[in-house]
Amino acid sequence: MATAVAKAEQAESVEYAARIEHVSKSFGGPAGQQLVLDDITLDVAPGEFVTLLGASGCGKSTLLNLVAGLDDPSAGSIRTDGRPALMFQEHALFPWLTAGKNIELALKLGGVAKNDRRDRAEELLELVRLKGSYGKRVHELSGGMRQRVALARALAQESRLLLMDEPFAALDAITRDVLHDELTRIWAETGLSVLFVTHNVREAVRLAQRVILLSSRPGRIAREWTVDIPQPRRIEDAPVAELSLEITDELRGEIRRHGQQ
Repeated sequence: MATAVAKAEQAESVEYAARIEHVSKSFGGPAGQQLVLDDITLDVAPGEFVTLLGASGCGKSTLLNLVAGLDDPSAGSIRTDGRPALMFQEHALFPWLTAGKNIELALKLGGVAKNDRRDRAEELLELVRLKGSYGKRVHELSGGMRQRVALARALAQESRLLLMDEPFAALDAITRDVLHDELTRIWAETGLSVLFVTHNVREAVRLAQRVILLSSRPGRIAREWTVDIPQPRRIEDAPVAELSLEITDELRGEIRRHGQQ
């Protein structure tokens, strides 16, 4: 029987940013119910950066959507410290609004007074290193700049937990590298908790304090690694490359065990 996602009340001190307990998820189809996630238990601590890694179709995005409250688990429970903010691979900005107005829309939905929205939007744009871009239209922004605006819009929700679903996958390598630096800086400055989905092993190791590997369908936690490499990290650093190789070998083993290409 499905258990609705329970949202914990924000408190001065909490034990977790997200608590996922024995969560499973099935979807119906022509062949009947298909189990996508099976008995996932995972805590994200306040201020922790966690990456979810696994082969295509292992349920990473499904799990993120469950934590976001966009769907309910088929079994188990999820609690979060307040309502999470969600950032997708596509920026999903409204093209008829300026960068600043896209952020102001999130502020409006969050109950920020009209007279305060412009100043707060400007502050968020400065945080993501886009000072002076308030009046720019979406078509005037590069791909990396659009993702920065999308990040600022997510931050405008004043959530303590940021959920990110492959937000840099469509960007070129150099832009992605720059945004890795920016995200690490913003995470350190704000104290946010981050749950980040990626297919890229080196991206996972560069960013996270902890890497969680999901097995292929049904998605189960196959293994996890604590990343003790000091920040700031570079994707080409030897310790990053060494741990990435270990995780890649484990990922390949999971793919072979489940007969995927």
